[in-house]
Amino acid sequence: MTIDYTPLLPIGPDTTVYRKLDTDTIGTFSAAGRAFLDVAPDILEQLAFEAYRDVSHLLRTSHLRQIAAILDDPESSANDRYVATELLRNANVAAGGILPMCQDTGTAIVHAWRGQQVLTDRRDAEHLSHGIARAYTTLNLRYSQLAPLSMFDERNTGTNLPAQIEILAEGDDSYRFLFIAKGCGSANKSFLFQQTPALLDPANLLDFVVTKAAEIGTSACPPYHLAVVIGGSSAEFALKTAKLASAHHLDSLPSSGSSAGNGFRDHDFERQILTATQRLGIGAQFGGKHFCHDVRVVRLPRHGGSLPIALAVSCAADRHVLGKVTRDGVFLEQLDTDPARFLPDATEVLDHDVVRIDLDESPAQIRAQLSAHPVGTRVSLTGTMVVARDLAHAKIRERLDAGEPLPDYLRRYPVYYAGPAKTPSGYASGSFGPTTAGRMDSYVERFQAAGGSLVMLAKGNRSDAVRRSCQAHGGFYLGSIGGPAARLAHDCITSIETLEYGELGMEAVLKIRAEDFPAFIVIDDKGNDFYHRDNRTLLTIGAAPQ
Repeated sequence: MTIDYTPLLPIGPDTTVYRKLDTDTIGTFSAAGRAFLDVAPDILEQLAFEAYRDVSHLLRTSHLRQIAAILDDPESSANDRYVATELLRNANVAAGGILPMCQDTGTAIVHAWRGQQVLTDRRDAEHLSHGIARAYTTLNLRYSQLAPLSMFDERNTGTNLPAQIEILAEGDDSYRFLFIAKGCGSANKSFLFQQTPALLDPANLLDFVVTKAAEIGTSACPPYHLAVVIGGSSAEFALKTAKLASAHHLDSLPSSGSSAGNGFRDHDFERQILTATQRLGIGAQFGGKHFCHDVRVVRLPRHGGSLPIALAVSCAADRHVLGKVTRDGVFLEQLDTDPARFLPDATEVLDHDVVRIDLDESPAQIRAQLSAHPVGTRVSLTGTMVVARDLAHAKIRERLDAGEPLPDYLRRYPVYYAGPAKTPSGYASGSFGPTTAGRMDSYVERFQAAGGSLVMLAKGNRSDAVRRSCQAHGGFYLGSIGGPAARLAHDCITSIETLEYGELGMEAVLKIRAEDFPAFIVIDDKGNDFYHRDNRTLLTIGAAPQ
């Protein structure tokens, strides 16, 4: 029997521009008429170390060009341009190699394809992990990985390990890698929808995909690289393909399928989805056109009774870098070391209509000033804030459950949901951007009823329960730009001290002073929500840009 075989994901030639690492020479030898590579353990360790060093501070030139293009688009909103400028400023600070571009320096994920003529000691994942741990322990990165000690007890590993490492056998005499630093904000916005073949209708499928994309909201730091996978031999393969596509790893797939069942990109459907997302009105976080930089749609074969659909995004911290080991040496993708050239010449137009808030005034005075302005107003915050996020909120709720009062610091100061990276020598703090607000939604009503968390600062949209609580208790939610963590640390955070729960590391309760910290009024004390104006959500297909 003859079959028409083709790989499930037939990727085209690699056109990446690489830089060569200064490492030991790759050993080679011949046997049974074939040439083999002998890859020593320190080669893998050094490759992983340099990959995670580079990807924590540098971006691809293509990504930077897409951010800069927002500034040149006459259809961009003022807020689109403001967010784009902040992201470029952040890239410029991060490129200095001291402050990482995002405070969530991510879960280390390695996809690797080892050729049959590449020999190692078979402990590849261990050697790669050594390099990853060296990057996270010696650079100004953050430890985010929690080891489960029991079903309900966890402890930070202090190395950011374990990494997710997957090595497949593919190819001949080369070893190829895709290194990813995946923050939880964008990782949490990977979704699988088990649908039926009835959805395979052009209008219905477009409506479904764009609706689900809109529901991602802004908490994962748009503008996004959105990946959509239609079909798949299994649920897990659909999700994996979406992750690879969001990293642009599948850009060279063919543009049509075949009877053999290969996956392909649908460029027309990509354009339709991108156009539809531009009409949502969400924009680059605070209203406008640029919710997505681009869209990748991959169509896969499927079982006749199943239609998995997977969505994934890569966020403002688009952290992916390719590597390879060949007979010619060890190579990493050349990321962009000069993002400053993309910065606009002048930004004074972006600084109009900013309301300056003194956070050292009384809580009542702060809220009275915020109450005088509508949602969507851009504010500049100067003064004292406390920092608390998931684990600190859980511990404070335990105190309330035990009949103890809310800590005074949550009554006195605005609360910033964040968890900084390590502080470099000579700096006030490490990279210090906002975390996703929605993870703290379940605490808000309880804390506000007790007189605290009446001014909250984080990123992304929030639930209707938070809006109702703010209306009932006179509270406010301020949205900061998701993404520019290095710039905030460099330009806005002037001091930091631990108030409580120091054992939680980056999740401790902190007290910080800020200068000209940028934010927007998202939810006010009257029950208005920037993302749900006049009972008409911005997250609705066809809404006009604001």
